[in-house]
Amino acid sequence: MGKLTAAAIVERALEIGDTEGLDAVTIRRLATDLGVTPMALYWHFKNKEQLLAGMADHLIADFVPKPADERPWLDQLRDLVQGLIRTLRRNPCAKNVLEQVDQVEVPNFLAVWDLTLGLARSAGFSIEESCLISKYILQSVIAIADAPVHPKTPERSRTKKLALQSLPVEKYPHLVEMAGPMANGMDPDFYDSFGVDLLLAGIQALSSRP
Repeated sequence: MGKLTAAAIVERALEIGDTEGLDAVTIRRLATDLGVTPMALYWHFKNKEQLLAGMADHLIADFVPKPADERPWLDQLRDLVQGLIRTLRRNPCAKNVLEQVDQVEVPNFLAVWDLTLGLARSAGFSIEESCLISKYILQSVIAIADAPVHPKTPERSRTKKLALQSLPVEKYPHLVEMAGPMANGMDPDFYDSFGVDLLLAGIQALSSRP
């Protein structure tokens, strides 16, 4: 192969993480897959922590937010949240990567974080509130992007639906009524848009407090 790059390493690491889990991502495994010696990888990443930071930075690289503009803060925040969800959903291992990495070591994450804080401040929130908003937004984005919108197999869907429908209707009327969508999953676009609306509606309502 040609000259080994950091991008090639993290792209292969993400492929392994998506299909086999992060435990399978090791320097030795990457070196074997890329046809190089482990020392060639250590030139770019000295340890697993640096590799995870590189993976996280690469995950968010396709979504580097633009600087704040003249649009209302809520519109900008919506674009940021939706863009992050789309970006993270492309990689099943994204949640685990972001949970394990030292976020201060991820430049692209810092850019997203800083913009989120700035938008919260422009909406009139205090410093403490803005910090909490940025944390809740990140946690919500990860949860929405990581959630299995559709059941894994039709058989599991049928089993779950039957289990819910067989519950005592007098005790669990709503679970029985909604067994279908609860078991069968939902349209991904609706799932994402509703989650974003729910999150931002709460932030907007708080910004309007007297």
